[in-house]
Amino acid sequence: MEREVDIELISDGKRYLSNDLVKLECEECKGCSDCCKDMGDSILLDPYDVFMLTVHLKRTFESFLDQEISLGVIHQVILPHLKMCQEELNCSFLSEDGRCKIHSIRPGFCRLFPLGRIYENDSFSYFHQNTACTKGGKSKTKIKKWLGIPNLSAYEAFILSWHDLLKEMEKAGNELGFEWQSAHNVKMLQLFFQLPYDENRDFFEQYYERLHQLEL
Repeated sequence: MEREVDIELISDGKRYLSNDLVKLECEECKGCSDCCKDMGDSILLDPYDVFMLTVHLKRTFESFLDQEISLGVIHQVILPHLKMCQEELNCSFLSEDGRCKIHSIRPGFCRLFPLGRIYENDSFSYFHQNTACTKGGKSKTKIKKWLGIPNLSAYEAFILSWHDLLKEMEKAGNELGFEWQSAHNVKMLQLFFQLPYDENRDFFEQYYERLHQLEL
């Protein structure tokens, strides 16, 4: 979801595309897991994240709830997010030695950090939150390599579609009232998160099929 921020204050002020080089590479975060701690409910999950988790870990969405994932309301839309452990405030997927147990299938927010997205003119670009990561000695790498997502063009199209859908949900909810909003939140949760995905089919095809079933 969107945050109202001045990117000039939290970044180098530049906008990047996936082929651009940015100082991000830090030896795979060797010896550091600061960005996996005390993140509250900020690590939101989208349908692609849930597809990756459920398919690769062979678990249902419901099996994650109240263990590694919680639900919250962001701009009037119910969305899942990674859950922090109550005592240590670490991500529930962080091992005792400070390593990510799902690194190869980690969510998009985790892959993105310390980058952010800025949505403009029916598209988006990336910006570098250059003070968000405290680990030094970084070298330049292409954003697409940093993200490490296959079929990145299809993924980026999905990200834009999902962003637009959430904005439409927020706007429609404000205009049509609580009952409409509640019913469509339930339908969205069922369609995009609770309904199992077919591991033998392309995720993006399944997403757009489900999108067509949602009438706003």
